Amino acid sequence: MNLFRKLWTICLLAMAAGLLYLTLSGDHKGVAANIDDGSGLWLLLLVCAGAFFCEYVDSALGMGYGTTLTPALLLLGFQTSQIVPAVLVSEFLSGILAGVLHHSVGNVTFRKGSRDTLVLAVLALCSLVGTCAAVAVSVTLPAKVLQLWIGVLVAAMGVIVLWSPRFASVFSWPRTVGLGLVAAFNKGLSGGGYGPLVTSGQILSGVDPKRSVGITSMAEGLVCLAGAVLYVCVREGAIYWPLAVPLTVGALLSVPLATWTVKTLPPVDMRRSVGFATLFLGLLTLIKLFQ
Repeated sequence: MNLFRKLWTICLLAMAAGLLYLTLSGDHKGVAANIDDGSGLWLLLLVCAGAFFCEYVDSALGMGYGTTLTPALLLLGFQTSQIVPAVLVSEFLSGILAGVLHHSVGNVTFRKGSRDTLVLAVLALCSLVGTCAAVAVSVTLPAKVLQLWIGVLVAAMGVIVLWSPRFASVFSWPRTVGLGLVAAFNKGLSGGGYGPLVTSGQILSGVDPKRSVGITSMAEGLVCLAGAVLYVCVREGAIYWPLAVPLTVGALLSVPLATWTVKTLPPVDMRRSVGFATLFLGLLTLIKLFQ
């Protein structure tokens, strides 16, 4: 167990170092991404490996896939119009698979009538309501204000998770609904901030850390499905399959390992990992704001 904890810590530190580099570099021009050319095999393998690593952390912590992968793909030269739909497709499939596997190993219970299923349903409904509200508000608020709001809120959630381990130990539906609405609102405003808030918010609402990760994986998978369908409906050829396929393959391959990680790590380690990851992502958001 001690060796596994060390490997898990190294994995998180490597992810943090990579995110910090991508944030501070500021150079997102990259090279021309020609992945559908035979000469781009190395790029395909690199994308697949990146998706594997990012989804491993995401399925184990309930956050970090899109936040990490999008700037990395921008550095490689892909366009935003290619990245966003491809990430949605890969995260939909990997999120659903993660939810199913978390259920199969006992990290979460999605049986009919279970509390986990009800929490998932509430979060899915919140996603619809929060996203609609975000669309209405986003046209009036400056981008800098939105980024400041999300950065402060996510960082604050991380601090609360880390330094208030006994906070909200009794499950609360009002807190679950409120945090679900806020997380979905953030997702609709900026495309980010969903995983960190939903995962940490559930913990603060009295949900076991392992269950919160499993529920977040499934909920975000459903949100990404809706987003991908919307892209397909509004724009022909929206999914750039030369990118979507390696992303999906790499992400799906990592899910079983991530599921086992959640099952193996003690709840206190899961809580600390979620807290530090949430705080770190919030601080990175604020760093980007003042660059």
